[in-house]
Amino acid sequence: MKLTILGGGGFRVPLVYGALLTDRGEGRVSEVVLHDLDDSRLYAVARVLAEQAATVPDAPTVTATTDLDEALRGADFIFSAIRVGGLEGRANDERVALAQGVLGQETVGAGGIAYGLRTVPVAVDIAQRVARLAPDAWVINFTNPAGLVTEAMSRHLGDRVIGICDSPVGLGRRIATVLGANPREAFIDYVGLNHLGWVRGLRVAGRDELPRLLADPDLLGSFEEGKLFGTDWLQSLGAIPNEYLHYYYFNRETVRAYTEVEKTRGAFLRDQQAQFYDEMKRPGTAALTAWDRTRAEREATYMAENRETAGAGERDADDLSGGYEKVALALMRAIARDERTTLILNVRNQGALSVLDTDAVIEVPCLVDANGAHPVAVDPLPDHATGLVCAVKGVEREVLAAAENGSRTTAVKAFALHPLVDSVNVARRLVEGYTEVHPGLAYLK
Repeated sequence: MKLTILGGGGFRVPLVYGALLTDRGEGRVSEVVLHDLDDSRLYAVARVLAEQAATVPDAPTVTATTDLDEALRGADFIFSAIRVGGLEGRANDERVALAQGVLGQETVGAGGIAYGLRTVPVAVDIAQRVARLAPDAWVINFTNPAGLVTEAMSRHLGDRVIGICDSPVGLGRRIATVLGANPREAFIDYVGLNHLGWVRGLRVAGRDELPRLLADPDLLGSFEEGKLFGTDWLQSLGAIPNEYLHYYYFNRETVRAYTEVEKTRGAFLRDQQAQFYDEMKRPGTAALTAWDRTRAEREATYMAENRETAGAGERDADDLSGGYEKVALALMRAIARDERTTLILNVRNQGALSVLDTDAVIEVPCLVDANGAHPVAVDPLPDHATGLVCAVKGVEREVLAAAENGSRTTAVKAFALHPLVDSVNVARRLVEGYTEVHPGLAYLK
């Protein structure tokens, strides 16, 4: 089975390959094709993968190419993990937003909109090529903003594109663990959009255990989200929000913290990974050791500003191991082998969440089999959550419209309507600032 990874020179690709190396089942991936626009990054990642495979019999073969059509032809699965504009683009997203006093995070608020505006046209082109060159392939989208990009691609690929994120999985695992339950045996009642969802229940053997957690302040405050949001707020909500909702619930504090740091997250990763890729150009470098060291530092500093704002301290060791690659492998196995399972995924709504239309991509538990991912019908959200989901989905639709028609006016509207951008004039200045620093937004007229 052939797996193509778009963005194959990306830093997290070894996580995916490492997961593939653990799969010894029939029909496993036997061929991996890495595609990237930067051949030096492809070379660096290929070196890491070679060291990973050195002691594994019959490891999947790895080839690399800068030719997109060549990479797509004959693929059974396609992982899309591109980053349009690179980490320099992410750093600029943060810088331009913070100059206007608003959040520049890569998936939330102004930064997420800017990232979406330059990514959607590229993702649409990829989807159209897949439809032409590999019509039977399944596309698993890692590219952020994951829900928005998945919805853009679904307009050309239908339900054969599925978005994944490790945040809901990690949240569900933490809740189950603190309750003494086996995460694999628990059903996580999770609903929302990507990076905008809530756990409303955790059922084990038919019994919802979440009320027990919410009633115990000591237990509730013992894991990441309890420390991040505070037990009083979680009890008030009656649910456990995705960690990215900290940007909404504590926006002023987070913006201030991001303004005061020496380097934003994007700038930190840009510099850190530039050092890694430079190191990989030296023939004598132990590639896997260098990658492991860089990854550990990357994970340990994840959402550091938010945790500092909340006084949450360092991340637990169990939360430093990634996870999205495991979701991807489980999804791929379920489809390829008809190994039925339930996963939280980004898929077209199909009536699961009544407040949104059929084609809106949402993030919910899905039953997965050989025919793809099928969203489970979920109960309506409370009014405050419904309002937020509808508002952000409305913004995503404006981003899609701006990307399709190249309208600068529509792009301004997308920024202005976001709950974390509080002024039409700020929205206009954001569009001006982003078009100045991003060549990929030159299509906005």
